[in-house]
Amino acid sequence: MGGSGFFGLLYVFSLLGLGFLCSSVWAWLDVCAADIFSWNFVLFAICFVQFVYVTYQVRSVAFDREFQELYSALFQPLGISLTVYRKIVLCCDAEVITLEKEHCYAMQGKTPIDKLSLLVSGRIRVTVDGEFLHYIFPLQFLDSPEWDSLRPTEEGIFQVTLTAETDCRYVAWRRKKLYLLFAKHRFISRLFSILIGSDIAEKLYALNDRVHVGQGFRYDIRLPNLYHAALPDAPPAPPPRRPHRLQRGSPRRKPAAAADCASALAPS
Repeated sequence: MGGSGFFGLLYVFSLLGLGFLCSSVWAWLDVCAADIFSWNFVLFAICFVQFVYVTYQVRSVAFDREFQELYSALFQPLGISLTVYRKIVLCCDAEVITLEKEHCYAMQGKTPIDKLSLLVSGRIRVTVDGEFLHYIFPLQFLDSPEWDSLRPTEEGIFQVTLTAETDCRYVAWRRKKLYLLFAKHRFISRLFSILIGSDIAEKLYALNDRVHVGQGFRYDIRLPNLYHAALPDAPPAPPPRRPHRLQRGSPRRKPAAAADCASALAPS
């Protein structure tokens, strides 16, 4: 009736307490039944204690404006309670980091993969070998492909460069602390798995329209098999650049098999 959140509990306990209090007054004044009065008064006292306890929890779970907006936009629609969200915020030390314009969050081949970050405001440009790949917008992870490409015991470095196009603010969780949180709370682990998987899918869709190969074919990376769609007449494209070796599972790069498939299907 009142919902499963804090305010729903306050609503339920307040109504129950009021009902038991009225029953206690009725039993004392009209019926003069000590047993009915005693039971209703005890239940009223229990509801009152629960109401005070929930009120204290609501007041103790308070966040800064940016964390409150992040909760409302990303976690609250998924039904995440404030107590669970508080554990997630404490894991990142309740800190929002600033990245100034044209400063790099990560540099290709240099920056180690040692954290997971979520963009709160601003826009990040992702490039590889100076070539633009896609943008990262607020409420998207900065390094979800890199996080997913490594096991908890593995180490790696970024194969792309992430540069701030505007002044940015982001939240960062250290790998070790986040894995410890996952080990203690399986629900939070499943939650982040869903969020990271959805974020990687969005990045794949953003890359899909940019994946083109020679011979007038377009490679669709969303399908499990190769799907080629003929493009309008266009001048022949230069041969594709030979890709560098990638880490397992990273969707940042363009598929290397696309060029070979296109040449095999091209009319002689």
